[in-house]
Order: sequence, then C-alpha cells, then structure tokens
Amino acid sequence: MNFQEKINTDLKEAMKAKDEKALRAIRAIKAAILLANTDGSGQELTEERGITIIQKLLKQRKESFEIYEKQNRADLAQTEKEEIEVISKYLPEQLSESDLRKFIQQIIIDTSASGPKDMGKVMGVATKSLAGKADSKNVSLLVKELLGS
Repeated sequence: MNFQEKINTDLKEAMKAKDEKALRAIRAIKAAILLANTDGSGQELTEERGITIIQKLLKQRKESFEIYEKQNRADLAQTEKEEIEVISKYLPEQLSESDLRKFIQQIIIDTSASGPKDMGKVMGVATKSLAGKADSKNVSLLVKELLGS
C-alpha cells in the first residue's frame, strides 16, 4: 500500500469511527497531497515527498500551537495538539538525541568537515539522510554545536 492509499484508507476508517480529531488531520494531509499533485511540477508523489508534506503540516501545527499557548487560547491550542498527534503517526520514528548526535558526527567525519564554514556541506548530507527521522531545527542546532560555531 503506497502513501496515498494509506491516507485514503485511514480517512475512510476515521469517517466510519466518527473520529473528528483524526478526520480533521487526515483531511488536512489529503488536501496538501492534492495541492502537491496539482502544483504543475509534474513530480510524482513519492514516499519522500509525502514525508516532506507531512513535516511541513506538522511544523505549521506546532507553530500555531505555540502562538495559541502564548495568547492563552486553550481551545485552539487543544485543536492543534490533537492534530499534531494524528499527523505525527505518518512520519517515520524520530531518532533519539544520542542517535542523532552519532549520525551527525559520522556525517562530519565522512564529509571531512572541520569548522563552521563547512556547515552547508554537512547540512546538505544530513537533510537528505535524515528526512522524516529528525526535526531539521534540531539537526541544525546539533551541527552548529558539533562544528564549534
């Protein structure tokens, strides 16, 4: 079962179960997929592209959650939190910080990076290798730390 079929199957199951939380989140994913399919780029929806779309949706939800929390809007924050939980299920399991640190250290060794000037080289490899497995913000912070900037 490919990525799009899984989303459609889960949407049907959420409808049958009358699960409003899951319905909201899965419909958002489906809408993003439809937009990606009709964006004119002609790119096929691969697993990697699907993960990128879901990461973007998750990032948007997290940012909205933080804003609502700051503004004391618990009702809206709760909605975002529920959607974050559902959307997260479609991403591969996230690496722990220690595993992520080891992975980035290996990339630094492989690319012969020696300092802050090599951050772009390391981030390029890390972004491709860790797609969906780690938050890019955490990756960036660790790369900066390990390169000594």
